[in-house]
Amino acid sequence: MPTFFFYGPKIEENKRRELVKSITEAASKATGIPENAFTIYLRETELENVSVGGKLLSDR
Repeated sequence: MPTFFFYGPKIEENKRRELVKSITEAASKATGIPENAFTIYLRETELENVSVGGKLLSDR
């Protein structure tokens, strides 16, 4: 069971559906593995819990 983890900001439900569909289709096409074999976890992360270059994203 191939698995993807997506860490990012909270996104609207229709955008989540679009995201998982796109990832699944692309991964299936690239690997030849059937779409129904993929699992995707969406992990919502608040900007104050992420740092890039030593700065919190909430401070940018």
